[in-house]
Amino acid sequence: MARINLLPWRAELRKQQQQDFFTGAGFGVALTLALMLFLHLDINSMVAFQEERNRFLDGEIQTLDKKIKEIEDLEVKKKRLLGKMDVIQELQASRPEIVHLFDELGRTIPEGVYLSDLIQADKNLTVNGMAQSNARVSAYMRNLESSAWLRDPILNIIETRLESKDNKKERQSKFTLQMKQSTEKPDAKRKGAS
Repeated sequence: MARINLLPWRAELRKQQQQDFFTGAGFGVALTLALMLFLHLDINSMVAFQEERNRFLDGEIQTLDKKIKEIEDLEVKKKRLLGKMDVIQELQASRPEIVHLFDELGRTIPEGVYLSDLIQADKNLTVNGMAQSNARVSAYMRNLESSAWLRDPILNIIETRLESKDNKKERQSKFTLQMKQSTEKPDAKRKGAS
């Protein structure tokens, strides 16, 4: 029987298989590297896109913050203007009150009573004056109680003095009186009373 040496054929086959294996492994490594490079570039692209969106959103947020600040400033101005309008409306509404006050002061003062000064703090009034007698001060207080625009007269001080005028001695009563200006209209008081 003839002997055939199969060793070189097997070595060549093994060598070919090793070459195929290394070629496949190299191709697999190259494919893996290419895939990793593609993923890396894709992820970097997505990160760059998201950073660009974040910058855009930051810019929009800053724009909105400025607008919000402007709106807050406008709200403050609006509140100030509304406050001023309220004060003006209050003044407009109370404008006739001073006229009524002085008119009522003139109507309620009886003969023989003279006012020297008037002090007003909000709706509270303090009146200093002179009267020919204590009875005239009492008449003045009764007139104030029946007044539609003045109420709650309280006598703080009354001093009686003897003064000389034209060689005659006259009694003078110096008084201080407190009262309140009525905030209701006289018609409203009359309707409430009936």
